[in-house]
Amino acid sequence: MKAPAVTPPALQLVLGEEELLVERAVQAAVEASRLADPTAETTRVKVTDLTAPELAELVSPSLFAERRVIVLEGAQEAGKDIAVSIAAYVKEPADSVQLVVLHNGGGRKPGKDLVTAMRSADAQVVECPKITKPGDRESFVRNEIRRAGGKTDLEAVRELIESVGSDLRELAAAAAQLVADTNGQVTVEAIRRYHRGRADVTGFAVAEKAVTGDVTGALEMLRWAMQLGVPHVLVADALADAVRTVAKVAGAGRADPFRLSSELGMPAWKVRKALAQSRGWHPAGLVMAMRVVADVNADVKGVAADAGYALERAVLKLAEARRRT
Repeated sequence: MKAPAVTPPALQLVLGEEELLVERAVQAAVEASRLADPTAETTRVKVTDLTAPELAELVSPSLFAERRVIVLEGAQEAGKDIAVSIAAYVKEPADSVQLVVLHNGGGRKPGKDLVTAMRSADAQVVECPKITKPGDRESFVRNEIRRAGGKTDLEAVRELIESVGSDLRELAAAAAQLVADTNGQVTVEAIRRYHRGRADVTGFAVAEKAVTGDVTGALEMLRWAMQLGVPHVLVADALADAVRTVAKVAGAGRADPFRLSSELGMPAWKVRKALAQSRGWHPAGLVMAMRVVADVNADVKGVAADAGYALERAVLKLAEARRRT
């Protein structure tokens, strides 16, 4: 016997400004409504474009009780009149109408009053706060991989963030694609294979091996990057970034990564990675390494006759610098 469809809540408040999460909340509300009634229609309208009579028409029960989803966007910008009308409606919402109010959490008083009115009316609240902390972004990526049916570990999560960046849409898309391409096992190696065509990732892969003393690996990655057509300047920039990061973290001492993260203005995972990479480096070697990356930066921008050879020479000199005591 088929289970009866669950009736979606009549009132939903989507609170926050993380766009991807907001859109997912709206999508979930629409899908829930269509499970209850496949013919349910959706209307999206900005609160600032809405008048009280238009709102009344939108939320009035239809003659044949068809379900409707009404999504009100930008509730934080609501004027006094429309805010009062919405607040009055939520006290006695129609059974066949699902009202979804999107509010970024800020705005003027009329808009803020709407949040209070929705909460007082026992609206279902979906929190969509902006994801800015490195730890929260890591949790997001891990959950995206699980959501797609995959498995991963913290090292792979951090590798994916470093490879893709902080944009949640790109991270979500990359996570889903990796799960599909790896039979669900998302590892550091899989991420590097998947993103090998990305210039910034290939450049940082060269740099990571160079600063840890893996000369053979660094040269192999460098030749691979050259074959892929990665611009020389991007590899040089990656080498410079890696050396500067190691020097900055090494100079700060062996403190707690989270404290260093705040002091140095970089994510804790990057601090931890740089702390590991700094082992084996001495102050004199880091001074030499800084000169090496400055020179290669000039070389790839026209000073050297062969930019590829200049990069190979820089990798070898970084290895020499790492051995200096």
